[in-house]
Amino acid sequence: MEAHKQAVRTVSATVRALFERAEPYRIFHGSTNSTRPPTQKAGARMIDISGLKRVLSVDTARRTALVEPNVPMDRLVELTLPHGLVPPVVMEFPGITTGGGFAGTAGESSSFKHGYFDENVKSVEMVLPNGEVVVATPEKGGKYEDLFHGAAGALGTLGVATLLELQLVEARRFVRATYRRTGSVAEAVSVVKEECKPEKGNDYVDGILFSKDHGVIVSGKLTDELPSDNAKIQTFSHAWDPWFYMHVRDRTNALPSSAASGENTEVTEYIPLAEYLFRYDRGGFWVGQAAFDYFKPVPFTRFFRWFLDDFLHTRMLYRALHGSGESGRFVVQDIGLPYESAEPFVDYVSDKLGIWPLWLCPLKTPAGPTFHPHLRSSPNSTNGEQGVAGEMLNIGVWGWGPKNRDEFVKANRDLERRVADLGGMKWLYAHTYYTEPEFWNAYGGYQNWYKALREKYRASSLPNVYEKVRIKVDGSEDRGWKPWLKALWPIGGLVGIWKGIKSMDYMLHRNATWKWKGIGGNAKEKAS
Repeated sequence: MEAHKQAVRTVSATVRALFERAEPYRIFHGSTNSTRPPTQKAGARMIDISGLKRVLSVDTARRTALVEPNVPMDRLVELTLPHGLVPPVVMEFPGITTGGGFAGTAGESSSFKHGYFDENVKSVEMVLPNGEVVVATPEKGGKYEDLFHGAAGALGTLGVATLLELQLVEARRFVRATYRRTGSVAEAVSVVKEECKPEKGNDYVDGILFSKDHGVIVSGKLTDELPSDNAKIQTFSHAWDPWFYMHVRDRTNALPSSAASGENTEVTEYIPLAEYLFRYDRGGFWVGQAAFDYFKPVPFTRFFRWFLDDFLHTRMLYRALHGSGESGRFVVQDIGLPYESAEPFVDYVSDKLGIWPLWLCPLKTPAGPTFHPHLRSSPNSTNGEQGVAGEMLNIGVWGWGPKNRDEFVKANRDLERRVADLGGMKWLYAHTYYTEPEFWNAYGGYQNWYKALREKYRASSLPNVYEKVRIKVDGSEDRGWKPWLKALWPIGGLVGIWKGIKSMDYMLHRNATWKWKGIGGNAKEKAS
């Protein structure tokens, strides 16, 4: 703990010095799961907190963990599972950090039950913009309650998170996963809502739309029991394992829709808990297929997915995406929508963008004000209405956009307008093209609430949320010889591969201890 305190004192002193000079700064974490161009931070002063990456303690009796902000999900799970515990919400990419989960918007297939990641944070230590160190909690009437709720999702614009106390829940050895086939978008949305009902007893629910007439809703229940001693255990982390989305598609191709009566419309299998939590890591959902689209001579076959496995995990894919410059051609958007808006939105994406598959993830959302997607009091609220707690559906839209930059920007701008028309809200990790008035309109008109918080906690000299997320549309990021050179195929892709190799992030997966090693071969198995 003393090493942590010393690191925080250093951060505090650096921040205080910048505050006294009224000099803005941004936070350097050492990694990112944002798709915004790295040039967004060019020239900015950085506060380096990349060394804050330790799990300081796990309290089995209280089911809590003290965790520094740059602890990634896989490391967190590796250190809580031996205690028979796991975070209620574990983001599906192993490299997403606890601090990123708090300062950004992070939900997963357990979020219909537990809400966003920050709703399971009991307290957060923060260095305020003047260098003061405080501890904020969500407790009603607490001194820093407003800071806690304001900082959650505000992308570090109210201060620097340096320590989080996380609530944990009891873990089990396996997830009993059921894949339920649907034959229309309306049916898929209806089945998602059905599987989220408390009487179903599910711990996890999400879905994949492969097309309008082939959807699969995945529900999961934690269990320690297998149906028999020789039951097959399905894994997804090893190089010869299937990619999860392809596996689910293939297992359900021949099944009838769940609307069919008296027929088998689902399949069930058993997945080790950590293998389930990080089931989308290999291939980054299905975005990894885009790498094969780019390097077209390389066939998208199981052999080459095995042979190139080191490059096809999410950490490496993010390195390649940024290094290659292809993030400027790839639509990566997560949208939170009221359930009744889901079908018209899918129709829009199909007609205008032609992107498939689509991810479905049900969410329990808080009331505003917040930068998290949440239900508005009215579909086009512009007067600062706080919104209401409720349930939404996250639809993940990830795929190639138009090659022409102007057309790419227009496609994203059109999508933003359609989302607003349908009463939805975006995740802010992705490309954001709103004008400033559009941004504050889209986020519930919370500008005055946010401004008051920034003034109270003396954060006005820092970039605000809009300034951090907006993408410049003047083409300035495409100028110069480097962007021109990387735009020449296959130079950009090769630069991305080199950046990935240089990072050595592939070693993190090679050496991961959460990967299933068989009965008795994993930490929790040994502990039990």
